[in-house]
Amino acid sequence: MNNLVKNFNLFFFFFITFIFLMAIFWLYQKHPVGNDSTISEWLINYQGGFTRRGIIGEICYQLADFFNLKLRFVIFLFQSLLYLTYSILIYNFIKNVPKNTLTIIAIFSPIFLLYPIAELEVLARKEVFLYVGFIIFLNLSTYKYSKNIPLIYIFFIFPILCLIWEPFVFFFLFAVFVILLRNNDDSFKKTTFKLLLSFSSTAITLVIIFLNKLTPNEHAIMANALMNNFNESCYMSCQLLKNKTSIKDQFDPVLKHFSFEVIFRYSIIVLIGFLALFILAFNTKLNIKLYHLKTKKYKWVLSKNFLFVFSILLFPSLVLLSIMSDWGRVVNIAYTFSILTYIYLIKNNLIIIDKKIIFFDNFFIHKRKVFIILFFIFAFGWNQKTAMTGDVATNSLYKIIYNTSKKIFGFNGIRLFQDNYIIKFHKKYIE
Repeated sequence: MNNLVKNFNLFFFFFITFIFLMAIFWLYQKHPVGNDSTISEWLINYQGGFTRRGIIGEICYQLADFFNLKLRFVIFLFQSLLYLTYSILIYNFIKNVPKNTLTIIAIFSPIFLLYPIAELEVLARKEVFLYVGFIIFLNLSTYKYSKNIPLIYIFFIFPILCLIWEPFVFFFLFAVFVILLRNNDDSFKKTTFKLLLSFSSTAITLVIIFLNKLTPNEHAIMANALMNNFNESCYMSCQLLKNKTSIKDQFDPVLKHFSFEVIFRYSIIVLIGFLALFILAFNTKLNIKLYHLKTKKYKWVLSKNFLFVFSILLFPSLVLLSIMSDWGRVVNIAYTFSILTYIYLIKNNLIIIDKKIIFFDNFFIHKRKVFIILFFIFAFGWNQKTAMTGDVATNSLYKIIYNTSKKIFGFNGIRLFQDNYIIKFHKKYIE
């Protein structure tokens, strides 16, 4: 095992710690800002009646009201605790896993953990609840627990996650896939019944969400409650509850921005961001014992490659791209579910990885300096922007450190020798 793999845990620990500290710092900086997009969706509550995405906002509302605290401060505390939980879970879930260099490259893809810090408007958005819930689900789906435990977890927890952020439904296939693997020694009929039963509570919850949309009057009551009790306006995500009430309303804002440039740019982002994981999947075979319907016997099944399975699991996220203009978030969510599922397969010895990918290990050993330079450019040199119309951001890690330093030390930017070509270049292309 090469040095990069041996030292992965230490490097990953410092990376996660850095991400967490940056998250807390910027959440604190952002929480009093009146038009912050992160806060806006946390303002949604049940004061005007039941509505989608309101459960967390209602909890924050009630706590702030009971303890006579500022609502934004309570939201900041919730976001900080959420990110701490996510950081601990993600570190413990991934540590000790990588057995090859390519897996490490996939873990450090800039569309994964670095993205919310590079694009602060998505920091601590409600999909983080989904990540936490899904990691716990994967931990319960290991073979040291009864295979009924994750089914019970789905029945009770997935409805709550949908109440927090209902687009979770577009990523259900990842959980279904894990359940199919975990119950591979049961008949298809029995496994299907288990799935239908475990997801029944979630289906009912989604129907309730769909049928209970806030009326203009109810939305006004919610907005007035925020203003009267906390002097908070209902803006952005909170305001969109009033404007996006029909299925047509979900699609229209996105469709009008569709263009060849947008689709081409994000195709390249997905291709490069997912590249290491796609290569791994292409060189991965499932190693499980499945029930054969015709012979009614069990047999070992080795699929040609796992990339086809990944394509199926990711397909519903294409629908999400049609109703969300925040394509950067969709790419981040899709990648997070994908990499976590793949790591679950590694941890539970459910896959066989072809030795062809040893090329990347050899490249690191024999061309270490070149590899490290390319790795840092790939992992920390770029990221997708949040909006579908946004261009690709560059110098991600540098900008995070640079912008944080400006806040901490109170300087506006590099302004010495302002006529110098290097300073002009820095101001125009890097800042």
